[in-house]
Amino acid sequence: MPSSRDLLDDARRVIPEVTPQEVARDGGARTLIDVRERDEFEEGHILGAQHLSKGFIEVQVEDRVPAKDTPITLYCGGGTRSLLAGRALHQLGYTDVRSMSGGFNAWKQAGFDFDVPRVLTAAQKRRYSRHLLIPEVGEEGQQKLLDAKVLLIGAGGLGSPAALYLAASGVGTIGLVDFDVVDDSNLQRQVIHTRDRIGMRMTESARIAIEALNADVKVVEHNTMLNSENARELFDQYDIIVNGCDNFPTRYLANDVALFARTPLVDGGIFRFEGQVTTVIPFASPCYRCRYPAPPPPEEAPSCAEAGVLGVLPGIVGILQATEVIKLIIGIGQPLTGRLLHIDALDMRFREFRVPRDPNCPVCGENPTITEPIDYEGFCMVPAGVAAEAVGAGA
Repeated sequence: MPSSRDLLDDARRVIPEVTPQEVARDGGARTLIDVRERDEFEEGHILGAQHLSKGFIEVQVEDRVPAKDTPITLYCGGGTRSLLAGRALHQLGYTDVRSMSGGFNAWKQAGFDFDVPRVLTAAQKRRYSRHLLIPEVGEEGQQKLLDAKVLLIGAGGLGSPAALYLAASGVGTIGLVDFDVVDDSNLQRQVIHTRDRIGMRMTESARIAIEALNADVKVVEHNTMLNSENARELFDQYDIIVNGCDNFPTRYLANDVALFARTPLVDGGIFRFEGQVTTVIPFASPCYRCRYPAPPPPEEAPSCAEAGVLGVLPGIVGILQATEVIKLIIGIGQPLTGRLLHIDALDMRFREFRVPRDPNCPVCGENPTITEPIDYEGFCMVPAGVAAEAVGAGA
């Protein structure tokens, strides 16, 4: 029976060995494969190296490197496993395989750069295991979620489900803007609050619920009214804005400042049995003003407090908003840009409306007349026709 030395000598007869200096000089011209175990790879590896552990290399390499004439350099911790792995590739028909002598230890001793990747903890891998199974998300996508900062305008009907699902998904920082307190009339739809927190600030109540759900999430309370003076400073701290307010001054303010800050905005609205969702990518998709250059008279667009809302409807819309946010963070799928998704809960119909960009939009159009926040309360109090004229005049 051959000894381990015999196997290594046999491998050296067919697999050339190269030094770390030679590998560094290759400059990425060859496919570099780390054949160590996953935990070793995660503790540090050569930049640009693929991971394919020796125990699986025979059954996985053809999926990773289908062309048998691909120039390949293998390395391990000390140079032994990579030789044996190279011999296995040679037996599979790969014609240009090398092994780095001394392995990763020699690479580090030579003073060459290496990467120490951020990895999920064992607890995070268990918690987000269903995300990690999805190729479009995986560990890289989960790291993006953990690094993301999302600001929710309103901790009420839409903010409640959006915050809970963003927190459950592992969005690392969630900001909450709200100046109200929890009332018993909120509990019919605002599922983030509970009876024992009636009278508590909404931001504090939401923070308690989020922290109980996921300790990975940092919650930032902004117990204030969003206005022209503080909106830009708040928006600049976040990657994505979620609008869940139910009044026109805040809707126009959120739209305009998101554009000024060039921050994506996921907008949602609800009315009795109907809801709508859209996503605004600044200056790349239509904005709220492209759809509604001026607000309707107040009597034609009452708030939920005036007109009522089916309790489950905010859950549908808020979860759709959260879905849009997650897609934007990870960079997958097609966002609701240029499209308005309308939900009719009574007939259970989802309709999609195309919305074009308005070249005459006063904020995102070709010749914008609004370049900083305006008096949104005053703008929304005037009749629609007058408001449109005022916008055109740069008010």
